[in-house]
Amino acid sequence: MTIDKGTADQSGQRSGPQAGREGAGSPIEFLLDPGSGVPTYLQLVQQVEHALRLGYLKPGDQLPTVKGTVTALAINPNTVLKAYRELENRGLAVGRPGQGTFVDGTLAQPQLPELAAVRRTLLGWLGSARDAGLDEDAMAALFTSALREFRGRPAEGAGRSEGRRRSADSHGEGAA
Repeated sequence: MTIDKGTADQSGQRSGPQAGREGAGSPIEFLLDPGSGVPTYLQLVQQVEHALRLGYLKPGDQLPTVKGTVTALAINPNTVLKAYRELENRGLAVGRPGQGTFVDGTLAQPQLPELAAVRRTLLGWLGSARDAGLDEDAMAALFTSALREFRGRPAEGAGRSEGRRRSADSHGEGAA
């Protein structure tokens, strides 16, 4: 997933034409990973959920049009429609006939002033992992393993962390 926050994507690279979009109506660009084993429609759903959690999408934002997504990703329109129906079922989006599909819910965590610092630390960890010879799959496996171990520990301020974990789990997302 790439979020269009001006002219740079998540890696800081300048963005070219926005895939999965038609015009500038949506701040999100869909990307597919054909080797992930995750159904295409679910990849779209997960990308919207991640963008909501990170606060990149907010209620009222328009999702990419079905036509634009179909053209950019070379997928069946029914796949995009299935993803948007799933988002509607989860209370996260609403379709407006003739206008498009819009964000109608939120998963955003409370804004943490430390978010930028945590992201920088994570990027540093990724650089260290790459320097140690890990590829993306190995990094994901290591992160998933550490996250599972972390979940098994008693949390400091247990109420807040436990509530966040239950919220994420209730949306059917795993640790990978």
